[in-house]
Amino acid sequence: MLKQQLNFKLSQKLSPQQIQLMKLIQLPTQAFEQRVKQELEENPALDSGKEEIKDEYEEFDNSGEEDYDSEKIETEIDVDDYLSDDEIPSYRLNTNNYSADDEERQIPYAGGTSFTQHLMSQLHTYRLTDEQMEIAEFLIGSIDESGYIRRDLVDLVDDLAFTQNIYTSEEQVTKILKVVQNLDPAGVGARSLEECLLIQLRRKDETAAVSLAIDILEEAFDHFSKKHYTKLLSKFDINEDQLRDAIDEIEHLNPKPGGSYAGNTKIVEHVIPDFTIKINDGELELTLNGRNAPEMHVSQEYTNMLKGYKAAKEKSKSQKDAVMFIKQKLDAAKWFIEAIKQRQQTLYVTMSSIMNYQKEYFLTGDERNLRPMILKDIADEIDMDVSTVSRVANSKYVDTPYGTKLIKEFFSESMTNDQGEEVSTREIKKILEITIQEENKRKPLTDDKLAKILKEKGYPIARRTVAKYREQLDLPVARLRKEI
Repeated sequence: MLKQQLNFKLSQKLSPQQIQLMKLIQLPTQAFEQRVKQELEENPALDSGKEEIKDEYEEFDNSGEEDYDSEKIETEIDVDDYLSDDEIPSYRLNTNNYSADDEERQIPYAGGTSFTQHLMSQLHTYRLTDEQMEIAEFLIGSIDESGYIRRDLVDLVDDLAFTQNIYTSEEQVTKILKVVQNLDPAGVGARSLEECLLIQLRRKDETAAVSLAIDILEEAFDHFSKKHYTKLLSKFDINEDQLRDAIDEIEHLNPKPGGSYAGNTKIVEHVIPDFTIKINDGELELTLNGRNAPEMHVSQEYTNMLKGYKAAKEKSKSQKDAVMFIKQKLDAAKWFIEAIKQRQQTLYVTMSSIMNYQKEYFLTGDERNLRPMILKDIADEIDMDVSTVSRVANSKYVDTPYGTKLIKEFFSESMTNDQGEEVSTREIKKILEITIQEENKRKPLTDDKLAKILKEKGYPIARRTVAKYREQLDLPVARLRKEI
């Protein structure tokens, strides 16, 4: 049975302007500049740069004109709302915080031959048959950016048959592979780390240490990789000095020969700091990167279009459509300019709060002075939502006297020490790192011993917590930190 009923429902929805602001806040400086450029291309009612002075304070005088009652063009449009300079003067539609003294650092891009081209140019100096040259070129094409061939020779033989129409054998491919492995940098074309290191050692002048290093890699690579030095001393009947010299030869080799080639360096995104913190007479000084506040204003041409429409006595359908288009573009331009202002203010207020919260760290640069701080601490202080602070912290960088830092690195959980004080987990990690650096490398400290040392220093944490912090610091276990 059909029936009607009336329900009341209360819901919260973000307006398009709020959504636009949230998207702008989370953008770093470089991405923000691209977004501004895109908006300028899409919205002809938006202009960048300084507005002409003659238009800046000009008032539109509509006295003596026919009183215009805005017609209904799908929606009510009051043209005066878009023309009155008294209500929205042009200087309010500008964001003028870009200093000419701001540094505009750009990363230079290196040009040149690629790693593969570098190897090909060397290969063509060898005298090979046409078939051998094709096989060698195929092998070079199979080398990854680290300089290794990660595939089995059987698979390469099959690929040569199916893709290059070259029918050959593993023996022939192995023979050509030796030619490829003679190319520079040394170790290129290896199929494993062991083979890569051996290729480099065999190119060195033969000495006692080099010969022993070759024997260790060929006969006891597993013991070497696991740092079982006692077993190596026993197996080769040598003393510690001889073993130390051999290990020193191996440690000076390059495990990734492809990475040493300058032309193989990947182009990474250049980090542009969004903020700068300086110490001036013992006080912290925060500045926002001027590139986050471009000069923008509403196009005067579009305002003049509305003036012409207002002056027209008869309005055609095309003129009405034009007014609708102009209205939409003017609204979008004003919203975008306002969003940029709010973004600028939000960034500055958030970073200022973080700087004051971590004032002792920014004055000294010592990570042990970092206070425990979570997103909610800053959100409560600046009276904003946690998600807004998260958007600022996750993608923004700050230039400090101690280097460029990601803002989210200043946030950390708290832990209570033996005196009942709350300390940052970053402080504990720093003390753990210093303790491991100062340990006796012949007898590295295990996680249990590290936990006891930290407890003696006033940080009662469990062994598994020590292991977690050690892994986050990218430090290996005690056995792999051992040195002879």
